[in-house]
Amino acid sequence: MENTMCFEKKRGVGFWIKRIIFIPIAIAAGFFVFGSLVMFLWNAILPEVLGAGIITFWQALGILLLSKILFGGFPGKNNRRPFHRHSHDIREKFHNLSPEEREKMKKEWFDRFENKANS
Repeated sequence: MENTMCFEKKRGVGFWIKRIIFIPIAIAAGFFVFGSLVMFLWNAILPEVLGAGIITFWQALGILLLSKILFGGFPGKNNRRPFHRHSHDIREKFHNLSPEEREKMKKEWFDRFENKANS
């Protein structure tokens, strides 16, 4: 692993050792910061507003994990922001149309939404 290629640049052993040390520290720091933030906000707001109990740091991390599962999911490599990618594809196709095709498409979409509004 003396000189490995990474993003088309040669990387030495020192680069990889720094990565191996830095990445776990950064992940642990992120858990600490976000867990502490959730714990602080929960304990500062919810007991007074809703009468909820005070939570610990580990309960705050559990709440973060639960909210990620319920609301964020765990997208795979190819599933990140599918709507954004889809809208980009539509925009690209629209720009490749001739002016007559664009007008026809605009009219079809306008008619489609006008019919739904009148229903």
